Amino acid sequence: MKMKNLRWLIITLVAFATIINYIDRTALSVMWPGIAEDLGMDSHDYANIMSVFLIAYAIGQAVFGRVFDAIGTRIGFVLSIVVWSASIALHAVASSVTSFSIFRVLLGFGEAGNWPGATKANAEWFPVKERALAQGIFGAGASMGSIIAPPLIAFLYAYFGWQATFMLVAGLGFIWIVPWLIVYKCGPETHPWITEEEREYILKGQIVADEDKEAEPEYVPTYRELLSHRQSWGVILARFFMEPIWWLFVAWLPLYLNDKFGFNVKEIGASAWIPYVGAAAGALFGGWLSGRLINSGWSVTKSRRTVITLGGVFMLPALLATTVAETPMLAMGLIAIILFGFQVSINNVQTLPSDFFSGKSVASLAGLSGAVGVISVITAIQLVPIITNDGTYYPPFFILGASLVPLMLAAVWFIAGRIEPVKPKKKGSSNGDDDSKTLELDNGKA
Repeated sequence: MKMKNLRWLIITLVAFATIINYIDRTALSVMWPGIAEDLGMDSHDYANIMSVFLIAYAIGQAVFGRVFDAIGTRIGFVLSIVVWSASIALHAVASSVTSFSIFRVLLGFGEAGNWPGATKANAEWFPVKERALAQGIFGAGASMGSIIAPPLIAFLYAYFGWQATFMLVAGLGFIWIVPWLIVYKCGPETHPWITEEEREYILKGQIVADEDKEAEPEYVPTYRELLSHRQSWGVILARFFMEPIWWLFVAWLPLYLNDKFGFNVKEIGASAWIPYVGAAAGALFGGWLSGRLINSGWSVTKSRRTVITLGGVFMLPALLATTVAETPMLAMGLIAIILFGFQVSINNVQTLPSDFFSGKSVASLAGLSGAVGVISVITAIQLVPIITNDGTYYPPFFILGASLVPLMLAAVWFIAGRIEPVKPKKKGSSNGDDDSKTLELDNGKA
């Protein structure tokens, strides 16, 4: 059996996994007002539970980055989703901060695999010019999960209670494994379903070096070698400064609606999905625009930088404006713009590992940068109850997010340098990358 456009089916399955990922992780925050009332918990308990989740998430990204590079995308995804689906089911028997924390650690570790896995699948199955769009489709899965989760979780909570809701959403991951194992047999080089035309299109599109040059051995750096390149640090720092912007809303939007506007679980379910429509649109737009610019003759460097900067242009003023939003609808609209801009930028930032390195080390850098990014998220999550005075004053929450945007842009422009494949360092060189060139603005060459 041969199937046209098999790569798009692959990334669609990854997007569905991401939807499930976000339904599972969002369930606790949507139901938190009810759970907190039942079990006598408060916002500090919630921050602590989220923090241990994120610590495990950081460790999981680094671990799964290497796992995916070692055992492959197919089995790596199965391992990740089995761990997180089992852990979300265990939430049903939690009865204290300690038990919730233990199960969130398992959830965070398992869910972390989705991101390096998706980046690796993207690098394996897509040519350079389509990677940002593929990453956008995957990123839209995160947004769609956040759109679906609030009304779905609120509905299940109203009819079945929070314990049964955790059990029901856990089943989604186990169902997903079936089509994944059927479809994702191996990479495009040897997949039995791929047409010869698509195979050639993918593999030729992944070659970005000058074809007149003699082919060089594939560069597969160790972790130490990865960290010796400025390009790796550009990606790592961009994620470090950017990740809290998304997570502040994923973790705290339901609590913000409850604290600021007095929303209950039903009202949160009816409205918390709205900003993620903007996020989904941003993921698809950012991916499409980057590919469109490359197709029109722009270099990879110029295209990625332009789109990442455009996302920052949306985020920064909207974050500042939200400090004075006094109605739910105005706040939701501004947050939708923030998340639109975030997704425009992040899907191109997440594409950078595959722009810099080969398929055998892409997941490692993606996982490492994601892990470091989570460190800043943990710090931000712990700060929220303090800077908001236990949820009574939210302007510092948005100012914190706004302060991170220019730092992220600086990492992309001035530290990552020119966006092109990284070569091994020459012996006797303190830096094998040509710093004088990477510091220059792009001159139109990829």
